[in-house]
Amino acid sequence: MMAYSNRNEKTFFPLVDQKLHQLTLFPRRAMLRKSLSFLLSHRIRQAVPFLSSQSHAGASFSFSSSSNTLNPCTSLEDQTNEKNQDSRPTETISIDRSGLYNPQDHFHKLSADSKLVKHLKSIIKFRGGPISIAEYMGEVLTNPNCGFYINRDVFGACGDFVTSPEVSQMFGEMVGVWTMCLWEQLGRPAKVNLVEFGPGRGTLMADLLRGSSKFVDFSKSLDIHLVECSPTLQKLQYNTLKCIDEAISEDNTATRTTTTLNGASVLWHADPEGVPSGLPTIIIAHEFFDALPIHQFQKTFRGWSEKMIDVSEDSSFRFVLSPQPTPASLLYLRKRCEWADKEEIAKIEQIEVCPRAVELTHQIAKRISIDGGGALIIDYGKNEIISDSLQAIRKHKFVHILDDPGSADLSAYVDFAAIRLSAEEASENISVYGPITQSQLLGSLGINFRVEALLKNCTEEQAESLRTGYWRLVGDGEAPFWKGTEEQRPIGMGNRYLTMAIVNKNQGIPIPFE
Repeated sequence: MMAYSNRNEKTFFPLVDQKLHQLTLFPRRAMLRKSLSFLLSHRIRQAVPFLSSQSHAGASFSFSSSSNTLNPCTSLEDQTNEKNQDSRPTETISIDRSGLYNPQDHFHKLSADSKLVKHLKSIIKFRGGPISIAEYMGEVLTNPNCGFYINRDVFGACGDFVTSPEVSQMFGEMVGVWTMCLWEQLGRPAKVNLVEFGPGRGTLMADLLRGSSKFVDFSKSLDIHLVECSPTLQKLQYNTLKCIDEAISEDNTATRTTTTLNGASVLWHADPEGVPSGLPTIIIAHEFFDALPIHQFQKTFRGWSEKMIDVSEDSSFRFVLSPQPTPASLLYLRKRCEWADKEEIAKIEQIEVCPRAVELTHQIAKRISIDGGGALIIDYGKNEIISDSLQAIRKHKFVHILDDPGSADLSAYVDFAAIRLSAEEASENISVYGPITQSQLLGSLGINFRVEALLKNCTEEQAESLRTGYWRLVGDGEAPFWKGTEEQRPIGMGNRYLTMAIVNKNQGIPIPFE
């Protein structure tokens, strides 16, 4: 037995070389033995450095070799007899593997997690701790690969929820009336940017353009800008607005997109900052602010703690509270508390803050103060601090916020008080009006007259649809006239939704906020 360690490497390898040299002296012996010997020597040369690097100095080896080699030209029986007659002394190598590390077999269990869930868990793992609700909302709704809004149509009866434009064409027509009135207050400019944030399927804009198409000067003045990050919804909007691509160069390399509803140009932007400046701007934001990411804070014995999302031991998501102040609590929560009365803060146990809404309102106010124009914000919310309103909706039903992320819409009440304060803080050249209810807005713009006109020329089935849509837009609670099933009874959202206007001070008070 010849023990091996780092110290006797010089005595071991010369011995192997010597044995290989002896094999070459018998050319008529088996070439197979020569090949096997060379292979064994080569493998040992590779294994030894690894073993020495792992400090296995106690490993021992023995090498066995006879001067006889197998002759490939003889039979197996002759080769065996020849081998047995050889009485030369032999040397053997044995290997002690007791000190080697033998890892257990790995069994990889297939995960049933979706791509988005895996992504969220990887973020939490990379951070070494929980993430904010705002970051969770941002990934769930607008992740570029698997966000809720990105790759599918979520609107309408076959989707997850229904918005006012999908309820009735009258909603978009009344917003069009407001837009034309503001254009008149601007002095009927030859060109104006008409911007919609979060256009959905494009239904509101399509109804607005159809309803105002007879007002030629207004229609010619419009450059339409749609702020939409979802490629899928952009395609739907393109079709809803009946867009076409027109060549604007002789070689057809440059084109522009226009809508055949009134001939206006149409451009898409992933972010509001992409909308060009320099023209009076009219902004429509319907059910856009409610989908912006929020932070939640909860009052504890040590003060305000941010509510966050972590992964539990069973690999499911859970809510946790931050043990220490977070950047969001030091910046956004403190700012919101400065805007509120101390008595208001003392009464609540939770606070929701939407930094993106404050930032976006600031940008809108700056743009309007410089270029002129106005913004109409329509959303469900309150004119006060929001306590705990975050909700998830899937297939028209409420579900848990952490249930199967990416399969349900996430939204929260809009803090209209914070929007007002942010706009007024941004510029002294703007005025903020409202909020008033959606019912007050639509009623003042003439929806009652519009529904009466439509009812005169329609079938009974169409009339039922008009009455139902009208109630859902301006009614409050369950419709008293409903004769169908209780499950399908229309619920009015006229008082749940609020509207607010931000305009340049030089333009006067916008209709109907007198």
